[in-house]
Amino acid sequence: MDLSIAFVLYFIHGLYLVGPLLAVMLAVIIGLGQIAGKKEGWSKFDAFYWSLITAMTIGYGDIRPEKKSSKSLSLIIGFTGLVLTGITVTVAIQAGTKAFDEYANYNEDIKNTIDKEIKILNKRIHKFEESISE
Repeated sequence: MDLSIAFVLYFIHGLYLVGPLLAVMLAVIIGLGQIAGKKEGWSKFDAFYWSLITAMTIGYGDIRPEKKSSKSLSLIIGFTGLVLTGITVTVAIQAGTKAFDEYANYNEDIKNTIDKEIKILNKRIHKFEESISE
């Protein structure tokens, strides 16, 4: 299997396994963002946008909380976003490792098959050379 395809398949499988956890974390991020947005008087979309930008630690600064309670929520959102990103990166690393191991083992099998064929050919060449020299 091609290395890239194997990586994508393993990555999707890994996301499937941790999907419920990621979904809960994303719901927490969005929910806390909506709470902060309500306290700050933002639209629902602005609160959604701000919570995701904060969770991804981008922080453009175009929307920012002014109240202490909203700032506290932003810390929780940021930490949850870091954990969410860490889990996603871990799944990607695991998928890459599995895909590379599979690819390397596949290539090792091919190498072993080629080595066997070369040994057989060398024996035939040696026999042929012996028959010519007699």
